[in-house]
Amino acid sequence: MYKQFFGFRANPFNVNPDPRYLFLTRHTEEALACLTYGIQSRKGFVLLTGEVGTGKTTLINKLMEWLRGQQVATAFVFNSRMDVTQLLEYVMSDFGIPCETKSKSQMLQRLYSWLLDRYRAGETAVLVIDEAQNLSDEVLEEIRMLTNLETFTEKLLQIVLVGQPELEQRLKQPQLRQLRQRLTLRAKTHAFNLEETENYIVQRLRIAGSNGDAIFEREAATAIFRYSAGIPRVINLLCEHCLVSAFVDQQKLITAEIVDSVARDFDLADAAAVVMTPPVPPASQKFDLVEALRTLATLADKLRQSEQQDLGKERKL
Repeated sequence: MYKQFFGFRANPFNVNPDPRYLFLTRHTEEALACLTYGIQSRKGFVLLTGEVGTGKTTLINKLMEWLRGQQVATAFVFNSRMDVTQLLEYVMSDFGIPCETKSKSQMLQRLYSWLLDRYRAGETAVLVIDEAQNLSDEVLEEIRMLTNLETFTEKLLQIVLVGQPELEQRLKQPQLRQLRQRLTLRAKTHAFNLEETENYIVQRLRIAGSNGDAIFEREAATAIFRYSAGIPRVINLLCEHCLVSAFVDQQKLITAEIVDSVARDFDLADAAAVVMTPPVPPASQKFDLVEALRTLATLADKLRQSEQQDLGKERKL
């Protein structure tokens, strides 16, 4: 609708996790490097966690794109609401391993033979499981058992678990301690800071075909950061609807007022108030360490005097 008006080839803030739009912050680069190193080094288990909307799936899609370019066999599980049998069937199918039986033992034997053939050919196989925080304990334990498919020196199957911070909490449960101990590498996605938010918006506009002319005022980008708290998915939501609103009003430049209006429509104004840095208290209310220590000393003296008086009364009695 607005592409021609702004001169775009594509929608710059589409919510789909398109790896072309992956924005490489320091944290993102570290996470991607951690994942690729874990796979190349055959570490067996790698964990990627991050808050909702911080770009985990986009990062994984970039990883999958790189793996396919390297001719690495991959299986990607995006529906974590599966039992053990369904998971094994899906993994076998996604790897392209023919298997007519639904017997768990036979599926595992077929998978082991296939992985061993790839290992002998110098090839790697990678299993990526998204939304892993929703997996049952039984399925998580079965995934742990898959790492037993190994030679004397290396793991045959590389597994990447991807999930929200709740996954880390679940892995702290006593019944999952064996799985936790096998996690050799951990990576995280993070929300953007203000500078990263500004650069993220500019990059997406450029990839979508912008000619470089300013579309978002500096104050507008600052407002977007404030309302989104640096969460990429929320940034996309705000920017998309700001573009639509500006197009309707035939405005080429998006102002902070447009951002404020869109944020109100999505009830994001209250969220911005929560994440704002609390104001600095007036000088009279600032914490004074010396004064606090003096107060504590005075209270301690009073307490000591009170105890001595009570002790004196007890002796008289």
